[in-house]
Amino acid sequence: MIVSCSSDTTLKAWKAFSSGECVRTFRQHSDYVTSLAAAKDSNILASGGLGCEVFLWDLEAALIPVSRAANDGTVEGGYEGIHSSGGSGGIVLTDRATSTNSSSFGTINTSQGYSPVPAKGHKESVYALAINDAGTVLVSGGTEKVIRVWDPRSGTKQMKLKGHTDNVRTLLLDSSGRLCISGSSDSTIRLWDLGQQRCVHSYAVHTDSVWALASPPSFSHVYSGGRDLSVYLTDLSSRESTLLCTEQQHVLQLALQDDEWLWVATPDSSLHRWPARSSLKTLQKGSSFVAGSLPYARARASLDGSAPVPLHAEPAFVIPGTPGILQHAVLNDRRHLLTKDAVGIVKLWEITRGAVVTDFGKVSFEEKEKELFEMVSVPAWFTIDTRLGSISVHLDTPQCFGAEIYAVDLQVTGASEETKLNLGQQTLRGLLAHWIACRKQKASPQEADGDLLAGAGSGTAEHGLGRGAVDDGASHSPGVFPAFEFENELPPSIITEGSQGGPWRKKATELDGTEDEKELPWWCIDAVLNGKLPPREHAKCSFFLQPYEGTSLQVLTQGKLSAPRILRIQKVMNYVLDKLAVDKLDKSVDDGGSVLTSTSVHMLSQNSSGNGHTSSKSGSRVWQHQSKLQIEILCNHQVLPPVMSLATVRAYVWKKPEDLCLQYRTIPE
Repeated sequence: MIVSCSSDTTLKAWKAFSSGECVRTFRQHSDYVTSLAAAKDSNILASGGLGCEVFLWDLEAALIPVSRAANDGTVEGGYEGIHSSGGSGGIVLTDRATSTNSSSFGTINTSQGYSPVPAKGHKESVYALAINDAGTVLVSGGTEKVIRVWDPRSGTKQMKLKGHTDNVRTLLLDSSGRLCISGSSDSTIRLWDLGQQRCVHSYAVHTDSVWALASPPSFSHVYSGGRDLSVYLTDLSSRESTLLCTEQQHVLQLALQDDEWLWVATPDSSLHRWPARSSLKTLQKGSSFVAGSLPYARARASLDGSAPVPLHAEPAFVIPGTPGILQHAVLNDRRHLLTKDAVGIVKLWEITRGAVVTDFGKVSFEEKEKELFEMVSVPAWFTIDTRLGSISVHLDTPQCFGAEIYAVDLQVTGASEETKLNLGQQTLRGLLAHWIACRKQKASPQEADGDLLAGAGSGTAEHGLGRGAVDDGASHSPGVFPAFEFENELPPSIITEGSQGGPWRKKATELDGTEDEKELPWWCIDAVLNGKLPPREHAKCSFFLQPYEGTSLQVLTQGKLSAPRILRIQKVMNYVLDKLAVDKLDKSVDDGGSVLTSTSVHMLSQNSSGNGHTSSKSGSRVWQHQSKLQIEILCNHQVLPPVMSLATVRAYVWKKPEDLCLQYRTIPE
């Protein structure tokens, strides 16, 4: 059995050596859970965190199955739990979770389940815990700079030890519970005799905070690591210390394997195994020095007078991990994300597919971001979090439905130039494609052939540009477009707030179609199954359209026009040409002497709907061909590219809070 703690405030028990599933989730802490300690010879487990709390658990009692009503959720593997690993935290391994040798403590309530015993008395955050093998002595430390000693069987405080001048970050107890070793942010290591209730030795080995300790059962020497990237081996009797190795990043955890190998964990995702030399008499003098008793007295030179050098240059073995993402930037198109990982690799991701588009290798992140800059304005419809080293995309209503894109820009086969896709809705459909398919299979034939997916996807078509709001039409497409297809081999995990008192998590390909509003938000289900989206604010852009200064062109409109923010300037050009064409028709003859028929006017005002009708764009080409008249649209005396959207013009050209003002003029032949 493995028990883990996390910054999501929970503890989780896992069947690590069988199915790997989470069998129980404990939600007792009010803040990040930072440390765990388990007794080897009993069921006792202690947990502490930033909420000034320490709880004492009887694992055997805590893992007793809890009866739950059918409408309260499901029971996984006979225990209450959810499949979620949460954020970073601690982990302990125990093989005594079902032992009956220790007396049970804590409270078992048939309706609410097990409640642990609180160790009351902490006034500040707890960073470190340690417990002896029998589970009779517990020590804790944190930002109070003191070490508290407890009886874990009752939760009562036995004593308080003072000596450190900064946070206590790591603790060790010997098997008997008499000797304690502590590491602190004051850069010292201290050896305590709990029977005498005092510090018997202080070791100034490190040049910065000590974050990790490891020692054999004999407690004859200690391995230490921390913020200074160094791992030292110190003899607790002779005070001789040796620099074993240096890491590339801060040392977070140490684990001793048979006093022969030392495993080192850092913020890097890989684990390193180093030789653990326990016989200091055979060590090279160039790597050793005598540890002082105070930080400022730390020996700066080795025994032979030179600066200490690491005894080992390279780890003996490495368990490689996936490098964590350290830096990210969302590109202006709001569909792509640039990331840089711990080894310097820069990659371009497509958010709507959860896939890497381009691997740039080791290049300058800042230079690549500048190179990929595109003058385009798209509303922010998601937020990104990479604090855990991976990409988390957060979607919430109504913000996630605030961005649209033309289907032709995504190379959607057969799409008209007027069809718009909602990025949030289509991304949700891609994520839940497996869930939708399972629902369709489980549905009756009548439902499957009927309205189950009637509103699953929507594309919106613009029907001209006129006074007030432009009318929208909707067409439903039950399939998933290629730009929103997620990989099945490495599917993303879907995490929601859930309705059972904690987060709910599953891989997209593990959804079976039975999930409902208890697991998935109702607005998400409504969007992918029924095509219903919440009202969007600022979806339209108001603007004035006037002749350019000094031209003799007529005023085509009185007052403001309104159109979707993603409307391209080409559409505005078509609108102007259409209006000018009508004016020319009133005169019956164009500039070239040709008669403009009512049929050509009809072609100018027609919008493509994918049913064979000619688009306004093609209509404008007919007019240009017949009249040889060409126009351009300007803003702030700057000619606008036809592909630029109204939102982009407002953000990068207009740059004023007032309504946008566009002007038109003819291009000389």
